Amino acid sequence: MSQVIGVVTGGGDCPGLNAVIRSVAKAAIRRGWQAVGIIGGYEGLLAPQRTVALEGDLLSGLLVRGGTILGTANQGKFSAKVGHGESRRLPVELLDETKRGCEQLRLSGLVSIGGDGSLAIAQQLCEHGIPIVGVPKTIDNDLAATLMTFGFDSAVACATDAVDRLHSTAESHRRVMVLEVMGRYAGWIAIYAGLAGGADVILIPEIPFSYDSICAKVREREQASKHFTIVVAAEGARAAGADYVTSTNQPQNREARLGGIGAQVTEEIQRRTGKETRSVVLGHLQRGGSPTNMDRALCTIFGAKAVELIAQQRYGEMVAFTGSQISSVPISEAVGKLRTVPLDGGFVTAARSLGICLGD
Repeated sequence: MSQVIGVVTGGGDCPGLNAVIRSVAKAAIRRGWQAVGIIGGYEGLLAPQRTVALEGDLLSGLLVRGGTILGTANQGKFSAKVGHGESRRLPVELLDETKRGCEQLRLSGLVSIGGDGSLAIAQQLCEHGIPIVGVPKTIDNDLAATLMTFGFDSAVACATDAVDRLHSTAESHRRVMVLEVMGRYAGWIAIYAGLAGGADVILIPEIPFSYDSICAKVREREQASKHFTIVVAAEGARAAGADYVTSTNQPQNREARLGGIGAQVTEEIQRRTGKETRSVVLGHLQRGGSPTNMDRALCTIFGAKAVELIAQQRYGEMVAFTGSQISSVPISEAVGKLRTVPLDGGFVTAARSLGICLGD
């Protein structure tokens, strides 16, 4: 009897999800296996199961298509993170029901594609006896045990393009332009895009900032006859001694919704310097569209490796990019451990060497 493997996507969408789905399905078919997609995240495993056969024309065009054809969810019964990233155990009854769903589908393996929250769920499912492997996905690039997650490169490309575009309007109008980017509690998108786009100020969660420092940089540029300034602010950036800026309407039993720091920084810069200052929130544009070439290649390799892990019955492991090769690590080593921008690393060092203000 042919083996059946399932594929599930969870958490926020990002470029490359469909490319991984395609890779898993094609690698499975090459082995003579069947591949089924779970519709709507983990809840698609609950009775009545919601699935689709991953074969034929359905796989055409997926390599470059954004989003996920399977749908995804970051709320509901399978919510493993609440507040500012606090972990939550799933009820045993829900784990039992999920295991029954996998058995009814005759799954010999399940590929979970997701970030910290989705993979934390995958770890709990594995501990409950479900044969599962993980593929690391998040635009935030904050997942431990892998140097890069897919979706990150595409998000950085979007953010860098925004910085490039803001340069011309900032210079034309002699304004300060503040760009707020995603990343939650890690500043990877901000530091990459800020360096790549030539930002003058980069604010990341890892370095609490001072408004005096930011405004000093604006005045320094004015004195040098550079009458515009570009600020890139990660959504998790915060002033020294202040809390994270979040949405006023926080949903219960879900992670905190960060956002709004760009507007605060904009208001303070204009009030303190008198310079006309505008803010732009890039938001979900970073999650949409086709994956970059880098992400397409990474997704293809990740998907093939996930099928290899199932073939070797190495359940409970996650595909990982180590910089020199694609390997795997226990999912337990990847979740619950935020990977942040190192303060003594090359990115921060380079920024300081170039005179970029980091807010401290």
